[in-house]
Amino acid sequence: MSDLTTSAMTTRNLLSPEEVERSREMIGRLVDGLETAILGQRELIELVSICVLARGHMLLEGLPGLGKTELVKSLSSLLGLGFRRVQFTPDLLPGDIVGSPILQELNGSRQLVFHKGPIFANLLLADEINRATPKTQSALLEAMQERRVTVMGETHELPRPFFVLATQNPIELEGTYPLPEAQLDRFTFKINVYGVSSGTLQEIISKRRHGLPPKLSEVLTQDELEQLFDAVDAVHLPEAVANYIARLVNATHPHSQDAPDECLRFVRYGASPRAAIALAGTSRAAALLAGKPHVGFDDVRRVAVCVLGHRLVLDYSARLEGWTSVQMVERLLASVPEVGRPLPRDVEVR
Repeated sequence: MSDLTTSAMTTRNLLSPEEVERSREMIGRLVDGLETAILGQRELIELVSICVLARGHMLLEGLPGLGKTELVKSLSSLLGLGFRRVQFTPDLLPGDIVGSPILQELNGSRQLVFHKGPIFANLLLADEINRATPKTQSALLEAMQERRVTVMGETHELPRPFFVLATQNPIELEGTYPLPEAQLDRFTFKINVYGVSSGTLQEIISKRRHGLPPKLSEVLTQDELEQLFDAVDAVHLPEAVANYIARLVNATHPHSQDAPDECLRFVRYGASPRAAIALAGTSRAAALLAGKPHVGFDDVRRVAVCVLGHRLVLDYSARLEGWTSVQMVERLLASVPEVGRPLPRDVEVR
């Protein structure tokens, strides 16, 4: 860790108990609101809230009809954010998302005027993102990383905050295109969405005619949301936990001396530095959700699968042996000790 980073961590004041409790109360409003709309999915809702508090992009994967789209729409209503939805289809073009210049009559002459696309919103729902072609998927790359888009050499800033919440169907279904690694790496979380219990299904069909969720109203103002962002940034990341995050991400690479045997055999490419940054940020958000002013090892473990699972590129032999990326992350968590040797001086944790 650099001297500058260490200095910043030591001089930042810890959140007071009052600030932690106030933040937890605001987060509770968001979680309770989502639970009103999405029944029987408490863990999913908390993970979504963690990702939003860390200002990250999110990819929800699951079979059609499990409530992925409704979850995103409910989040928009509860936060009062500008919301746009794009249904990704094979005939969708990049300009349909980003916008395009249109020839117009201005001041007696014809000029190209840029017309903004649906990406110019606080929250963009990219519905069934893997049904569009790779060319169209790539239109999101600059926006997700730099919060801006460039069209014909002209750069346009996106609204703040800006989130991409995408849904996708399992790649085994017909008519899907797998997302490239560069785009997957820009998603802070990938969350697998599963079905609910029979008891929850009974509650849905008993209380919701035609499956329609209740109407939701805003529970957090823009100022309160910004306060939560600031509170997450102020959650202390102890040096020992930062060291653990760095060793955990480093162990995903097959050339690392910390990599377990399964990683050496089945992982082709490990997680990027962006994964370490995402792991630190979402661990801070998880700690605040739990009512703590500092990050613990348990907070890192809670979000590790969502951060690392989609960033590991497994060898073809892994599938033959029955290994998935989620199982690989769980193996890493079991093999990398919480307390380890100090990192070399040239390894930096942000």
